[in-house]
Amino acid sequence: MEIERINDNTVKFYISYLDVEERGFSRDEIWFNRDKSEELFWEMMDEVNEEADFVMEGPLWIQVQAMDKGLEVTVTRAQLTKDGQKLDLPDDIEERRKMFASEDATAPEFDEFEPVFEEPDVKKLEYTFVFSEVEELLPIARRLMYVPIASAIYHFDNKYYLYTNFDEILHSQEDIKNNVSIIAEYLRTSPVTIHRLEEYGKPIFTEDALSNVLHYFG
Repeated sequence: MEIERINDNTVKFYISYLDVEERGFSRDEIWFNRDKSEELFWEMMDEVNEEADFVMEGPLWIQVQAMDKGLEVTVTRAQLTKDGQKLDLPDDIEERRKMFASEDATAPEFDEFEPVFEEPDVKKLEYTFVFSEVEELLPIARRLMYVPIASAIYHFDNKYYLYTNFDEILHSQEDIKNNVSIIAEYLRTSPVTIHRLEEYGKPIFTEDALSNVLHYFG
């Protein structure tokens, strides 16, 4: 994948269809399966964040151009005022109403352009974090020793991933926020889904991962 940093708030990257297939996706999936296309997008953005230091925060405006041999994706991070109002967004409705644009008349189109927002009012129960060495989990395991969090560790694409799943009954939204903040002090969040890790990753601990890390490495 080729990545070009345009400015502080815009990054452009190109990915070939061959690269898409090597990542485990088909061309039809990225056009017609919304879940798969979003999974591929966030996987690419994770790579963009690592290589171009482009932090994914706030609303993102996305334009995807279908080329003969791949996709050209331009992502612009909207600027926000202190009260959360959006700045520096496209004024032309036609420019932002479609998520995918293509010169190919046969290429499918999406009826509406949808910016990517975090949903602060929705209780998110699942989180994935990426790291390099299992020992990095030790301080987390110690601090969350008595917190009932379902956790698993997978090795995928030369990295380790910690998957956490909070119980909606046992954990309030504030509890989840606090526990995720503790983990985020040591690890970086990742958009890679548990489904992708289960399908393509190598399981290290599929349950009670934090407890097992503390037991075997602590």
